[in-house]
Amino acid sequence: MPLPDEESLTGEIVQEHVHLSVADLCRLFAVDERQIIDLVEEGALSVVEIETREWRFSGATLRRARIALRLERDLGINAPGAALVLELLEELEELRRGKGRP
Repeated sequence: MPLPDEESLTGEIVQEHVHLSVADLCRLFAVDERQIIDLVEEGALSVVEIETREWRFSGATLRRARIALRLERDLGINAPGAALVLELLEELEELRRGKGRP
């Protein structure tokens, strides 16, 4: 049982098949809609094709959004820069997996 002075974190596991709206991402990350739109336009976030007019994102997009938005907030990197960093991080992961590294 946590002590009164301790903060407790709460969270929710989001599966890949869950579809989130722009408003959901804005609420989850406490950002403006324009930031999400910029990341989509730069290719950092992918929109899932479903039968609505509203953009939807898979649960897997949450990780990319979190990284991109932290790059913007913490390092002042713009949307094109965040998209490039995400691409390079994915390439690095693939190279490490290909060489048998964890």
